[in-house]
Amino acid sequence: MTHLKVGDNAPSFSGTDQNGNQHTLADYKGKKLVVFFYPKANTPGCTAEACDLRDNYERFQANNYVLLGVSADSAKAQKKFEEKYSFPFPLLADENKAVIEAFGVWGPKKFMGKEYDGIHRTTFVIDENGTISDIITDVKTKVHASQILG
Repeated sequence: MTHLKVGDNAPSFSGTDQNGNQHTLADYKGKKLVVFFYPKANTPGCTAEACDLRDNYERFQANNYVLLGVSADSAKAQKKFEEKYSFPFPLLADENKAVIEAFGVWGPKKFMGKEYDGIHRTTFVIDENGTISDIITDVKTKVHASQILG
């Protein structure tokens, strides 16, 4: 779905998280950044994915990774999601879809025979220099940390 490929420079982005803090790609220079896009806060698959990342957070930190979740939910919905599950990472509230579209993860989807536009669950791993080192499009929500960390 995404037009981006491994080896491309990650798109420059700017977004606001559940606490009103701004995040840009430049903020993460020198760190490995995992940007995970999920369709909707507090839904079963998104909860399983985010909780697996939370439960493996120390492994990410030990390997110099930072995590950043992104969906089109409001900051209020993202805040509720974070508080309910005690997520230690920011969740961007990308209501205008600027970050989602920059990464090319918005498009047609099918669910129970209905077609609609939405976020394709996709994770981008970005190296210390802002280059995409991995793109995971077949996200296994319950073991997603293992897909990223190996």
